[in-house]
Amino acid sequence: MLVLALAAAMLLLTAGCARQRPPADTLVVGQVAAPRSLDPQVTTALNDFRILVNLYEGLVRYRPGSLTLMPGLAASWTVSEDGLVYRFKLREGVRFHDGSRFDAAAVRFNFQRMLDPEHPFHHTGPFPLAFFFQQVERVVAEDPLTVRFELSEPFAPFLSNLAYPSALLVSPAAVRRWGDEYGRHPSGTGPFRFAGWQRGGQVRLRRFEAWHGGEVPLSTLIFRPLTDPMTRVAELMAGGVDLALELSPDNVAAFRARAGYQVLEATGPHLWFLILNTRDGPLRDVRVRRALSHAIDRRALVQDVLRGTAEVADGPVPRAFHWAFDPHVPSYAYDPARARALLTEAGYGDELTLNFVVPQGGSGMLAPLAMATAVQGDLARVGVEVRIQSYEWNAYLARVNDGLDGETDLAAMAWMTNDPDTLPSLALRCGAVPSAGGFNSGWYCNPAADQLIEQARTATDRKARARLYRALAQVVQRDAPWVTIASWRQNLVLRDDVRGIGLEPSFALRLQRASKR
Repeated sequence: MLVLALAAAMLLLTAGCARQRPPADTLVVGQVAAPRSLDPQVTTALNDFRILVNLYEGLVRYRPGSLTLMPGLAASWTVSEDGLVYRFKLREGVRFHDGSRFDAAAVRFNFQRMLDPEHPFHHTGPFPLAFFFQQVERVVAEDPLTVRFELSEPFAPFLSNLAYPSALLVSPAAVRRWGDEYGRHPSGTGPFRFAGWQRGGQVRLRRFEAWHGGEVPLSTLIFRPLTDPMTRVAELMAGGVDLALELSPDNVAAFRARAGYQVLEATGPHLWFLILNTRDGPLRDVRVRRALSHAIDRRALVQDVLRGTAEVADGPVPRAFHWAFDPHVPSYAYDPARARALLTEAGYGDELTLNFVVPQGGSGMLAPLAMATAVQGDLARVGVEVRIQSYEWNAYLARVNDGLDGETDLAAMAWMTNDPDTLPSLALRCGAVPSAGGFNSGWYCNPAADQLIEQARTATDRKARARLYRALAQVVQRDAPWVTIASWRQNLVLRDDVRGIGLEPSFALRLQRASKR
């Protein structure tokens, strides 16, 4: 840690020669990776969503600085008493960037494309987060400015899922024109329009002069993929970028004390955890999974590796969902002796070797290599040898999202969510395994957990939902399909002349009000 801190400090003091700053009407963002796609219904990465929320809009969105819903492209909405019908009144006069009209038919096209295998453009997927809308039976365009969703059963997270980036609305005309290539030729209704993408390189957006939402101060946004966090630091110091995302904890600490920069930090509904392979290998045994949880010193990880840029987390529901989080959920205390006893009971003693895959960086992944090395050290102290393999972010997602195989015992993962339902339903249900299109990469399956998830997502009373999520946390903690480590205090480092940007609990990076002095 001392070496890392000194290296960070040296770079901050000796960053290369200052380059010419971007013009006052241009904002350059240092991202963690190149986007996979600019089709919001195809991608799942926060890295991509940060671009997309400036290109597109959804029916609803979150109020700035909160997880409270407000109108987006829908001016208003009503919900039937039985919770089965949602009717949205749309804004008038809205146009997509390609000039086509936004209306109820466009809304219907978007959801039918995701949900109907017979839709003529369903092949432009796959749509991995269509799970969010699986209760939708029909989407009806009642008139040009009224659209009705009919659900098969009450679904409490429906509105919050409509605020998630997977429900951002694309231009049907552009999809018809570009087909499978739409993700490189995006058209939305947002404050910025697409202006160019160098594959493996930067994405450029231009102000959409006909945006319905009012004046946009900046004329250009540039998103530069800088996978190495130290490169993002160097570019920020040299003036190559105006703001940098997801810097290392050491660099965040250094910038807090450095004049000329702003550091924004906030804890949101985020979890960093280890997915355990419950289907193949030694982690099929719950005793071994529990042993790993007792062997890892989570508080030391947060304090020493993450330098206070996160807080210790427990269970599958982030603490940020205060109404659904159980403060009494059983916690796996750091207890190496207990870990050794469990391993011995399971028949492993000092002869256990595990394969651990980890990304080199990525959306919400904190300091994944440093975290993995610390986990490796903790497990070595209880006699478990850990072999680490690392991958570039997009290659990593492709490997892990297919499910952990017999050669992989554990994998690092991070999720930012907008409802307590999201992570359990997409990554813990029996039916959410990768072969079924879900993200249950560790193959965890407990019918009792499934029942609680289903009951919570159909309950319309918030107090009832809270009781169910707390019960779910108890079940999942006992089964230990994950080692839950931390919730991130997301950070953003900006130069002092940047204004109009705030951190969002949804982790969106909305730049329509950003400006530079």
